[in-house]
Amino acid sequence: MVRQDLYRHCMSVMESADIPDSDFDTLCIFQDVLKDKMPLLLPYMNVEAEKEAIILEMVERRISGMPLQYILGEWEFWGLPIKVGEGVLIPRPDTETLIEDILEIVRKTGMKSPKIADLCSGSGCIALALKSEIPSAEVYAVELSEKALVYLKQNVELNKSDINIIKGDVLSPKTSEMLTELDIIASNPPYLTAQDMAELQIEVQKEPETALFGGNDGLDFYRAMTPLWRKSLKIGGYLCYEFGMGQEKDIERIMRENRFTDIKFSRDGGGIIRTVTARKTEV
Repeated sequence: MVRQDLYRHCMSVMESADIPDSDFDTLCIFQDVLKDKMPLLLPYMNVEAEKEAIILEMVERRISGMPLQYILGEWEFWGLPIKVGEGVLIPRPDTETLIEDILEIVRKTGMKSPKIADLCSGSGCIALALKSEIPSAEVYAVELSEKALVYLKQNVELNKSDINIIKGDVLSPKTSEMLTELDIIASNPPYLTAQDMAELQIEVQKEPETALFGGNDGLDFYRAMTPLWRKSLKIGGYLCYEFGMGQEKDIERIMRENRFTDIKFSRDGGGIIRTVTARKTEV
């Protein structure tokens, strides 16, 4: 089959299965398999039988509800290639807001070689992005899941980074005691509520529940991590979180209860209040 006909067939199959952005998904699959950024510039070129079979199999996986990112096996975050698959959270553009916040803190304070911990690191996308932008930083990626650690290690190697990987439970004092005198703590912990989990799209259901579910109100990790990891921050250090839509008032209350100051919120590309930074100014 020629590229144009195969493309139309694949897109039609996905549209019939109510896959959102079926045109984009089809293009990504063609780009991946054919190794061609603009595969439709040669619409009448024949697709080899072996590659056609791979494309059709990938489309079948997509209409079964498998996320596009897992099918491709790699996704971009902050301009970096990030390996992903079942067992690890897919990096999302919203999280780049957290990177922007932290880079602004580093610029504003004049930090030269900040000591940074990325908690609930998952694929390592946050830690890797920060290290790429601040090469002199001492960056630690903390993750508990064995499945996620596989991808984290692959991504460190893929990006030729020298971040430090720590297998540990971010809710355990033993883990927090391993890292002290931190300048910055970054985290995108699980924050979906029980209601959110009940209403998840099919493809999001394929992502690990442990990386999504944050308790009935979505705030369990923030309540536990904030007082625990506060002890690991230097005086003048910053705690930086991503959180869910509409959670900002509760997050602010948690920060204030734990004596953080200079609390600042930022909006993501969609205009939703998505991240917070706060400073530890006393013991």
